[in-house]
Amino acid sequence: MLQLRKQIYSFCFIFIGMVTAVPFADAADTQIGIVNTAKLLKEAPQAEAARKKLESEFAPRDLKIVNLQKSIKVLEDKLSKDAAIMSEAARKKQEREIVSKKRDVKRVREEFTEDFNFRRNEEIGKLQKLVFQTILSLAKEKKYDIILNESVIYASQQVDITANVLERLRELYKKNSEKK
Repeated sequence: MLQLRKQIYSFCFIFIGMVTAVPFADAADTQIGIVNTAKLLKEAPQAEAARKKLESEFAPRDLKIVNLQKSIKVLEDKLSKDAAIMSEAARKKQEREIVSKKRDVKRVREEFTEDFNFRRNEEIGKLQKLVFQTILSLAKEKKYDIILNESVIYASQQVDITANVLERLRELYKKNSEKK
């Protein structure tokens, strides 16, 4: 009985090994590529252009917040310096003005952050779409069967096409910059 069980297990093991080996025979011709999309989103010239665009778009509002904070600091310094010689009514008026300005700054800062995050997400979305389209284009052109992303634990340089995609993104950026 024990001998028969061992033979059945051996047969099952061999059978399973043969069945699973068949797809790997065809896999030798499969061309696989690995892409580090995080690196592409960081190093692509389009990413740097988007960062600069956001900075220039939001710089005036950021400067306004800084100036509001400076004006509050001036009022606070004046109040601490002159509080002893000010009348009670004048001191309370200045304290209310400081509190009011701090509320305004907080509101303006929150609006700024909200708007900035919204625009940043728009730009990231555009860049992600471009990166995806570029990877797809390169994969079809070079006849890759499978393209994997960061979730791969190890990839040799032979299958890592991140540099190729980055070069293609640079070419697209250069071409689009020349059109403008």
